Amino acid sequence: MRPQERKHEIEQVRRKFLAMQDCLTERGRRLWAASEALSYGYGGITLVSEATGISDRTIRNGLQNLANDACERPKGVRKPGGGRKKKTELSPDLLQALDNLVEPTAKGDPETSLKWTSKSLRNLASELQRQGYSIAFRTAGTLLKELGYSSADKQENP
Repeated sequence: MRPQERKHEIEQVRRKFLAMQDCLTERGRRLWAASEALSYGYGGITLVSEATGISDRTIRNGLQNLANDACERPKGVRKPGGGRKKKTELSPDLLQALDNLVEPTAKGDPETSLKWTSKSLRNLASELQRQGYSIAFRTAGTLLKELGYSSADKQENP
């Protein structure tokens, strides 16, 4: 490859990398660089390394990953324990407070341990908010299911 062509190729790879850089994880950068180096064939590792600043060792590791089919989809980007905490972890007494609101008016079948409530999720969430909990009506519905309740509108009235 002539020097002028090489400069053009380096600039082309650099533009592609800069466009993608913020979207890629460390693993994604390594695999992208390896894939790009493969597409250039001989000298591709050096070219991609010069264009992106990614070390040639990292690109070689990426090539090994690609060759070994180690590219199975990860289960997620976050580490275990990452993300938003459950409302019940932030407020351990939230389930009990919700149960206290529902229990006096709950109906059910004593033979099957099936319970339901006719209170609306929005009213339950509003009452919990008045008690100082930060909760949305959808979350109240999820917590009711955890407590073993279902909505009355889903029940058949004999």
